[in-house]
Amino acid sequence: MTNLVSGQRCRARRTASTIAIAAALLLAPGMTASHAQSLGYAPVEQQMFPPDDQTAPAASQDEDSLLPDRLRRTIVTLDTREAPGTIIIDTANTYLYYVLGGGRALRYGVGVGREGFTWSGVQTVSRKAEWPDWHPPAQMIARQPYLPRFMAGGPGNPLGARAMYLGSSEYRIHGTNDPTTIGRFVSSGCIRLTNEDVSDLFSRVQVGTKVVVLPKNASLQASAGRVPRVTSLPSGRQAMSLPVAAVN
Repeated sequence: MTNLVSGQRCRARRTASTIAIAAALLLAPGMTASHAQSLGYAPVEQQMFPPDDQTAPAASQDEDSLLPDRLRRTIVTLDTREAPGTIIIDTANTYLYYVLGGGRALRYGVGVGREGFTWSGVQTVSRKAEWPDWHPPAQMIARQPYLPRFMAGGPGNPLGARAMYLGSSEYRIHGTNDPTTIGRFVSSGCIRLTNEDVSDLFSRVQVGTKVVVLPKNASLQASAGRVPRVTSLPSGRQAMSLPVAAVN
């Protein structure tokens, strides 16, 4: 009987010791995995919390807030002979204007073609697509063989949330999954906006909308004061460029 009681007391002491060590591991944040393992216990994973002043991930922020002031969507004064609803691409200044009429336009910051891939002319929107699939053209694959032959539409797709196709060309006005490229000469000829901006423009544009793309050496500045007058390029003139793809 004495031996039984003694054994129970030993087991109770071992149980209490085990609980004490486990509690120490939980209460000692400095205890490393190696220290815990040396005692014969698996380390206790600590739950990680972000600092109070940590900002939300960029993907959840308003994309416009991530752009420099000059590239944020805004209404400006624009003296133009183009009809309301026309799109004007100011290649030199990386702006897209959606003509509202009454001397006003909605201006967006855009990314345009890099050196050797800019173009100019008049096109029309021939098709619109939400979360479009991407089929890199043969010319682009020849330059960048590592590209996929097809990518389904979605947040990771380089065409972004919306696309407006220009005539029968390979050029598009589309979104992007990389807002840092807005305001830069980066593409293979396409005009890119943030997903937020392209969705706004998409809601305003109809199939058949006229798109005037100004050459890189024909700068257009819009402001509250005097601005150059924009005139149409010859109607029906096709895009002038190397036969390159739309996205890069």
